[in-house]
Amino acid sequence: MIKGSIVAVVFAVGLTGVHCSSDSPQPSAEDSRQPAASTLPEDTVDLSAEAHEMAGIQMTKVEPRACRCVLRAMGKLLAPPPRTAVVGHAFPARVTAIHAKVGDWVENGQRLVTLESQEVGIARSEFYKALADLELAKLTLAREERLLKEGIGIKKNHLAAETACEIAQLNAEAAEKKLHVFGFTEEQVEQMVKTHQISPTITLHAPIAGKIVSNVPILGTYIDESTEILKIIDITMLWVDAELYEKDIAKVRIGQKVDIIVPAYPDRVFHGTLSYIADVVHPETRTITVRAEVGNKDQRLKPGMFANVIIHLNGDCQSLTVPVSAVLEEGDQRFVFVRRDSRFVRLEVKTGAIEGGYQQILKGLRSGEEVVIQGNQILKSKLQEEVLHQAIHND
Repeated sequence: MIKGSIVAVVFAVGLTGVHCSSDSPQPSAEDSRQPAASTLPEDTVDLSAEAHEMAGIQMTKVEPRACRCVLRAMGKLLAPPPRTAVVGHAFPARVTAIHAKVGDWVENGQRLVTLESQEVGIARSEFYKALADLELAKLTLAREERLLKEGIGIKKNHLAAETACEIAQLNAEAAEKKLHVFGFTEEQVEQMVKTHQISPTITLHAPIAGKIVSNVPILGTYIDESTEILKIIDITMLWVDAELYEKDIAKVRIGQKVDIIVPAYPDRVFHGTLSYIADVVHPETRTITVRAEVGNKDQRLKPGMFANVIIHLNGDCQSLTVPVSAVLEEGDQRFVFVRRDSRFVRLEVKTGAIEGGYQQILKGLRSGEEVVIQGNQILKSKLQEEVLHQAIHND
């Protein structure tokens, strides 16, 4: 027999709330028993003894257990700026070769793109000229020093040669630094010294290891100093920023463990560590930003994803729990089947943390009630069949 109808109630959960896995005083029946559907008729399945046995229904009692206290918040995944790099060029150039594409993982120092620039050619030429001037100045200084030792040199000429050599050395260093501004590495400059080849091309290399996420240019296009040629992000570690109400600030500490759950992988928990607590409260929302670092070696998490953030506070508390198998989901709704005499009543519940195979129950059940832990999927299907049959009959 079916009484009432299935009503999906979406819990409007606040921005944050402290949920104890179980060490606070045992809530009274009036406090703990506040299901979201309390104003709705009960959804009931009535089974015969034979059907009960065929369904393989097993039950257990709702009991308080010691578990961790947690603080919940909504957060967003971010790419850490220290692990992000934008590759550009300091002067106008034309793209002549592309060595990597969006989605590629590149290592530090790996070739990305080759450019052709008139300024690069000029800078190379100035560098070679500075090297030649330095070499000549060194030879002149060596000659003046030899003449001075032989007693036929002039002190004034020796001092002039020393000064000219110092100036040439500074010019050569300045020309080399200009090459580094263009993007040449130490190894490339050393190779230029050996080859003395004047070329207007330059190859840009990855400044960090990471994945190319955007803006690979088209072959032959012109770029300038404002062009973002491409962006690299090392997504093997991400940040998760969340907002906590100021009343909860005293409960969090750097180093606390954090669980992250994203809609893309609702059955998987990613683990992180609280690494930052902001110093300023946002005046409009009266919240403060906290940040956790989460490992992402398999790169499943993506910057920009929204996440449920569960901060594990210090200490344990007492809370009602049921085995994880007792809780069923339907959209945003979570519910269990409770035994009432020979019937099974569907009750909506508000859940907390999962630990050791047990689901924390924050609202909707009383201690001692019997919940179905096996066969509840059959009860759910039976209930849906009856409701559908009743809807068709009413039409």
